[in-house]
Amino acid sequence: MDPQDLDEAFVFGATKADADELSDLVNRRIKTATTSIYVPTESSSQVGKYCIVLDGDLNPVCVIQNKVYEVMPFKQVSQGHAYHEGEGDRSYKYWYKVHWDFFTRECKERKQIFNENMNVVCEVFTKIE
Repeated sequence: MDPQDLDEAFVFGATKADADELSDLVNRRIKTATTSIYVPTESSSQVGKYCIVLDGDLNPVCVIQNKVYEVMPFKQVSQGHAYHEGEGDRSYKYWYKVHWDFFTRECKERKQIFNENMNVVCEVFTKIE
């Protein structure tokens, strides 16, 4: 892979501890999916892009390539997607609570109210290196 193919570098989560834990899960190929609040100005041409995953100290951990980019209401996210996020006990119940709380805080910062009809982006990726 050519370094010019890299689209961005980012951390998962909202805290240093989140970034450390989640980047480790990605590096060990346990976390192969993520969900975020849909921002209409973002391009859906995210499939195929390469990104560097950073830890909580902003050190590079690994490179991933996006394979799937789907927009849907939060309430339609599947149990399979929740499992592939690789967090906690990998159950839908765990995923739902953690993401509900995270998106509620994120929306509050944007002066929005999160609800289960709000669109989210479900992405699936592969660790490249």
